[in-house]
Amino acid sequence: MMGRQTADQARLFYEFHLEDRVPPNHLLRRINVFVTAALGDLHEELAPFYSHTGRPSIDPELMLRMLILGYCYAVRSERRLCEEVEDRLAFRWFCRLDLDDRVPDHSTFSKNRHGRFRDSNVLRHVFERVVAACIAVGLVGGEGFAVDASLIEADANKQRSIPGSEWNRAQDLATANHAVKEYLATLDDAAFGAASDVTPKFVSPSDPAAQWTGAMRGPAFFAYADNYLIDVSFGIIVDVEASRAIRQAEVGAARTMIDRTERCFDLKPDRLAADTAYGSAAMLNWLVEKKQITPHIPVIGQVPARGRHLLAVRLQVEQARWRLHLPERQGAQNERHYPR
Repeated sequence: MMGRQTADQARLFYEFHLEDRVPPNHLLRRINVFVTAALGDLHEELAPFYSHTGRPSIDPELMLRMLILGYCYAVRSERRLCEEVEDRLAFRWFCRLDLDDRVPDHSTFSKNRHGRFRDSNVLRHVFERVVAACIAVGLVGGEGFAVDASLIEADANKQRSIPGSEWNRAQDLATANHAVKEYLATLDDAAFGAASDVTPKFVSPSDPAAQWTGAMRGPAFFAYADNYLIDVSFGIIVDVEASRAIRQAEVGAARTMIDRTERCFDLKPDRLAADTAYGSAAMLNWLVEKKQITPHIPVIGQVPARGRHLLAVRLQVEQARWRLHLPERQGAQNERHYPR
């Protein structure tokens, strides 16, 4: 006999434990173990950035847990993220919200991201806590690193861009918007203003740090570069750095990440793998002479076209010249000499 639901959901009170509604094998249960450890000293880190008087604020741990949910479940909109946390029991459990607890308004994230979170650098602090945990359990070998960058499309209107020659850097900071102030503050940063003296073809007045690029071999667009330094043992990302989407800025970001990883975790790789974008003479010289790191990087303009694969190069720095030795099977004709 066919059954039918007879309940009309008219019960006024329900009695259950939120912990029991999250399956034991749920992804968030596994993530929660590491998030709890990474956020263990969050309140102490942010204490100097809060007033000792006034009404209590929204718990910063709650906001970070919600942001982690957005990253794990690809919820890019903060409005949508608040809606998801509102009606999903597993999300409420992960955020330590009871059924009748209020979810923060979406505007709270923007205010804290551009305020306390940025001033305190707390997001990097949490990231480094996670990397330290990976090192502690042996997931980071530290012998070989790889570096690369991904393009992140900027929220800049192509139709309202202006030629780069018309962009005036000497703007009145009192009337400039937040993005312009940030860019002007990084004019001497190797990842942004100081990366290149070349005038860009187009500039977005509302977001001048975004780079006009056609790197995807399609229609050009404004973008940033998200640079990653990865340990090759288990593919753990040990550092990240944002930059303009040009080769010089990505090379500068790679140097910054290598130095910072050595300073923070006492990790310096024996070898570094990268693509041709990092194969300039200055970068190779910095790796070999200053950092004593063996580069596995194709040299710009010197890799045989028929190979099309990454050649591990061995550099010998001599007193009067650079000598690049390619694998013997390529033949003696591939040995080249470069003046220092």
